[in-house]
Amino acid sequence: MALTPERIDAIVGEAGRLLGEGQRLDAVVRAVKAANPGLYVAGTQTSVMAEDPFREEERFSLFLVDGSQHCWVLTQKPEAAAGILIAERDEDL
Repeated sequence: MALTPERIDAIVGEAGRLLGEGQRLDAVVRAVKAANPGLYVAGTQTSVMAEDPFREEERFSLFLVDGSQHCWVLTQKPEAAAGILIAERDEDL
């Protein structure tokens, strides 16, 4: 399932709104999953990520995940993405 720019914008908007309202990352992940059936969605902290994000926002970074091979890998190609990873910014950074 390819991610369109409009769908990515909607996901970013929803995640940013929820994090801005003080929602915990796990609640944000559940909400994004519910709004995007069939899309793999996970969350983590930015401090554990060594790769460059697809998109950086005020409260989080967005990574795209390609699941077409044996192992999941990060990608910069929305057309290859089967999921997303929302990496919340660490408070102490």
